[in-house]
Amino acid sequence: MSLMRLQKFLSTAGFCSRREGEEYIKKGLVKVNGVVVTQLGTKIDPETDHVEVNGKPIENKQDLVYLALNKPPGFVTSCRQPGEKIVLDLVDVPERVYPVGRLDKDSTGLLILTSDGRLHHRLSHPSFDHEKEYDVSVARPIPDSALTTLAKGLPLMGTKTRPAEVKRISPRRFCIVLQEGKNRQIRRMVGKVGHQVTRLKRTRIANIKIGRLSQGSWRHLTAREKECLLKEL
Repeated sequence: MSLMRLQKFLSTAGFCSRREGEEYIKKGLVKVNGVVVTQLGTKIDPETDHVEVNGKPIENKQDLVYLALNKPPGFVTSCRQPGEKIVLDLVDVPERVYPVGRLDKDSTGLLILTSDGRLHHRLSHPSFDHEKEYDVSVARPIPDSALTTLAKGLPLMGTKTRPAEVKRISPRRFCIVLQEGKNRQIRRMVGKVGHQVTRLKRTRIANIKIGRLSQGSWRHLTAREKECLLKEL
């Protein structure tokens, strides 16, 4: 993590001079991740923090990178985890990128990584509601009644899960489409209906599909894929 004083970030981004940036901060016109900042010594991470001045998002002027990775099992979705293999070990780009959201260590499939702090902040927020599709296998045949319960939503971690789209693929395999992402949500949901996940693969986020991308491989997002993710920022 490379931290930078907030007024320097505003200057580096080409928005204003450092002196002008200090005035914006003192007047309470600058927000970092949605919170007003008035302390001049405040430091931010230009790669991940979302900065606004008077409601206007301030972009870090650099070549932004957007990647799709097919995460293999055994890798942790983290930028740093002592003693563990991390997803950044799989990506070879000069820019510093960060994983958006999470896939647990045993799960596989589509993961987005980016150097765009705005996108990282937006997609990591609990209100992020783009569809995420998963291919799920369980230890023994799962009845239609259990799939219906998953689709309707059930109590989990103090709240009720949102309605989901669920389609059977085989007696022990189904597809589920979520618009939320609680910690280990699918594994917990399946456990609630008396079953155990043996394989979990994310195949789609919004309009971005994993396609034929092999495990451990990555690619840059297409212009259309980026447009879909960025249009609501």
